[in-house]
Amino acid sequence: KPFEYATDSCMEKILERYERYAYAERQLVGNDSSETQENWIIEYARLKAKIDLLQRNHRNYMGEDLGSLSLKGLQNLEQQLDNSLKQIRMRKNQLMYESISELQKKEKVIVEQNNMLAKKIKDKEKAIAHHTQWEQTNHGPNTPFLLPQITSLNRGEEAPEVVRNELDLTLEPLYPYHLGCFAA
Repeated sequence: KPFEYATDSCMEKILERYERYAYAERQLVGNDSSETQENWIIEYARLKAKIDLLQRNHRNYMGEDLGSLSLKGLQNLEQQLDNSLKQIRMRKNQLMYESISELQKKEKVIVEQNNMLAKKIKDKEKAIAHHTQWEQTNHGPNTPFLLPQITSLNRGEEAPEVVRNELDLTLEPLYPYHLGCFAA
């Protein structure tokens, strides 16, 4: 089956083995300056052939210069590309699973922080309600005092403090007119 020896990978292995044995043999014979120069020339030729082979393989992997490949070479190329694609998909899935688990951990931490903040808000609301009740009982109904708006604390907005007393009984609109909520 001589056609099996003509494939790129098999031919590359044969050439590398031949060059290793030839190089080792020259090393055993001796190192003259002309032989050293000859070794460099051979090494250059070997490296150039290897670069050419790598460039041809790269072009084949990119889908270029496929006309010179045989049916078996094309099948080998297809199998290599399929294996590479499987490895890429496995790595991508692994990274996605790691990312998902990391995001789930962050979600748990955020939910815990949110629950803790909600508890703090309820405690503050109770304290403010208790304080205002205490103020009303100690100072009587004729003394003006401040009542903070707490309704917007749950949404994370700052609540403006509103000054109220017995004489100012006007109600503020629920939706500001400048937002365009009401069509005229």
